[in-house]
Amino acid sequence: MSKSLSTISKGTLLRLLTAIGVTAILLLSMCVPAWAEGGLTMHTDYPGMTAKAGDQLSYTIDFDNSGAACDASLSVVSMPEGWEGYISGSGNQISKIHIPNGTNAASATFQLTIPADAVDGSYDVVLQASVNETVYDTLTLTLDVSQLEIGQGDFASEYPEQEGATGTSFSFNATLVNNSASAQSYSLSAEAPDGWQVAFTPSGESTQVASIDIEPATSQGLTIRVTPPSNVAAGEYTIPCSAISANDTLNMDLSVTITGTYAMELSTPDGRLSFDAHANEESDLTLSVTNNSNVDLENINLTSAAPTGWTVSFDTPTIEVLEAGATTEVTAHVTPSSEALTGDYVVTISADASEVSDSAEFRVSVETKTIWGVAAVLVILILLAGIGYVFRKYGRR
Repeated sequence: MSKSLSTISKGTLLRLLTAIGVTAILLLSMCVPAWAEGGLTMHTDYPGMTAKAGDQLSYTIDFDNSGAACDASLSVVSMPEGWEGYISGSGNQISKIHIPNGTNAASATFQLTIPADAVDGSYDVVLQASVNETVYDTLTLTLDVSQLEIGQGDFASEYPEQEGATGTSFSFNATLVNNSASAQSYSLSAEAPDGWQVAFTPSGESTQVASIDIEPATSQGLTIRVTPPSNVAAGEYTIPCSAISANDTLNMDLSVTITGTYAMELSTPDGRLSFDAHANEESDLTLSVTNNSNVDLENINLTSAAPTGWTVSFDTPTIEVLEAGATTEVTAHVTPSSEALTGDYVVTISADASEVSDSAEFRVSVETKTIWGVAAVLVILILLAGIGYVFRKYGRR
């Protein structure tokens, strides 16, 4: 009897243990998270994009979960320096997301801002979703930063900044690009200051044009000639240029710097370069100094070169400031030597600034006053009177 009971107990115990083992396995399979059996995947429709510096982009990130529902932590693993980005959901920035079982089970949005000073090139942004150290997925977003968008043209000059003196005409080599899939007719224009002239000429040609046709995905070279007015003042000038088609409005700024040109004229108000004077007597000569530069002149010094024994002085020996295009008058006091003989002499007067100078030669006719001249006149008068007396007295005989 005890032997039979012992045998039954062992069989029952074996079956019981088997049942307990199966049950434990089932319970464990239900308790272990589904992601231990399946996987977590994150993806977006367009992981590679082309953008421009300063663009703000928005990506929709979808999540696949082949196991049980779970909460995944979200993070930006790497991003170029200076770039800004965050993951959001329902309009708020988020750090975790609940992902049910299934394909496209959940979604979030990644907001990305490319800095305005980003240079052209290829950049990667890496995002990550993780449940633990062994269950995670990463998503790499590749950004090709380029100043040209697909379908957008370009209008640019190799050297958009030039400088030169007044009277210089400037020539800019530009390229107009039609990056669209169809031919475009571009209207060319420029907003130059008053008196300036701007002309567009296709490269290699001599005819000026106001518009030009460009085939798709091709470019056209242009020569842009900028001519300032002859009296333009020194300074920096900007000339906005435009190429406008039905699909594109392309703008480009050209910069012209006019440097100072210096010219000065020394003369007299009536243009005469001669005057009369007397020995040892002061004569006043009115001078005119004209600034023909396009910039103001400062510290203009007046000097002279005269015969030995002569003196020349000025009521204003230094002109502190003479504005561009202005004329001022200065009086020169010229005194010939007391020993100067009657005749013509040359006096040179100069006006000198640090940037420019001018001079003029004046012919001075000197008349000598002496007592002998007066005496000679008196002797002649006496002789004439004596001759008259003789004729009157003796002419009747």
